[in-house]
Amino acid sequence: MNGVGSEYNMSIVNSYKRFMERNSDPRTENWWLMSGPGPLLTLLATYLYFCTSVGPRYMRDRKPYSLKQPIIIYNIIQIFMSMFLVYEGLAAGWWNDYNFSCQPVDYSYNPKAFRMAGAVWWYFFAKIIELLDTIFFVLRKKNKQISFLHLYHHTMMPICAWIGVKFLPGGHGTLLGVINSFIHVIMYTYYLISGLGPQYQKYLWWKKHLTSMQLVQFVIVFYHNFSVMFCDCNYPKFINFLLALNAALFLYMFGNFYYRSYVMTETENNNVADKIQSKPSQTIANGKAKEC
Repeated sequence: MNGVGSEYNMSIVNSYKRFMERNSDPRTENWWLMSGPGPLLTLLATYLYFCTSVGPRYMRDRKPYSLKQPIIIYNIIQIFMSMFLVYEGLAAGWWNDYNFSCQPVDYSYNPKAFRMAGAVWWYFFAKIIELLDTIFFVLRKKNKQISFLHLYHHTMMPICAWIGVKFLPGGHGTLLGVINSFIHVIMYTYYLISGLGPQYQKYLWWKKHLTSMQLVQFVIVFYHNFSVMFCDCNYPKFINFLLALNAALFLYMFGNFYYRSYVMTETENNNVADKIQSKPSQTIANGKAKEC
């Protein structure tokens, strides 16, 4: 039995090696965290364990850290990183070279193709850095903001980006990164202003519209990847399907968040206001309450 088990395990290992050799991009194999999925999965497992278990237990009997200055610096870095990614994605293809209907991956060492591959890796690196969002929540004891949606988003994005760098560093799927980075310029600008203090809250009236922009982002990404599945395009349709599915899941979860946070809240506030307005006013006449 041990011999059969060993042969089965070796068969899996050999199949994995053949798959990686046949499908991975040799241009990116020596880049940071690109040797295989192990380092990234270990990092994400550590992240999840810290944010859901170790971190909250560590902070249980401690006062929340302020972290105001580090977070301001972090948000500024994220704004400039996102602007850089938008620029690189446009300059390396999406401004005037890439076809929005179908764009295969260019695996050559052509300067623009190699530049796009580098942009995809920087996008992956940005998703790793964004794990600090949750760590800041833990250290500030903002555990209510660490929802399933938050953890799912911050776990899946590095995985999707890693797949992009390893196998498809360019082509059709990179539009997602350009759009997402543009949204992040606006999102981290919002975080930066909100972190400056209560006196700046009056400038944050557009929070609702930020969530709306995120929803539009997922609609565009879903359509962009779903539509190409029905045409002849030299881009893996399985990846298009996964990207479209992931966009649909994010659309559902962010849509549910939008509904609960804005639609239901606005409805409840309107109901309360209607009740207050419909309550009969009273005046005091001859020492007794009189409705008028």
